[in-house]
Amino acid sequence: MEIWINPACSKCRSAISLLDAEGADYTVRRYLEDVPSEDEIRAVLTRLGLEPWDITRTQEAVAKELGVKGWPRDEASRDRWIAALAEHPKLIQRPIITADDGTAVVGRTDEAVRDALSR
Repeated sequence: MEIWINPACSKCRSAISLLDAEGADYTVRRYLEDVPSEDEIRAVLTRLGLEPWDITRTQEAVAKELGVKGWPRDEASRDRWIAALAEHPKLIQRPIITADDGTAVVGRTDEAVRDALSR
């Protein structure tokens, strides 16, 4: 199991605390420092069953600068969204937990973290 975190994020710290309390075996990836490639983002999206716009933090300053809220949310625009996430990792929703069964969850709630643990 791997968890993508921003240590400054309270949701990330909460997820880590829960993983620790449950004795989970996991690896931490500080994705702002160890930035995921476009291919890694595609793979995580597949595991999540989501589209890039589903995991984009549209309220971030860089999102507003880029105008992502106005970008089309369709297959033709998918690569543009993925490129933006790779270039500006702060836009990636957090934490993302990759489960041992090949799936992933956005672990913003205790329930989502527990869901990843049960997989």
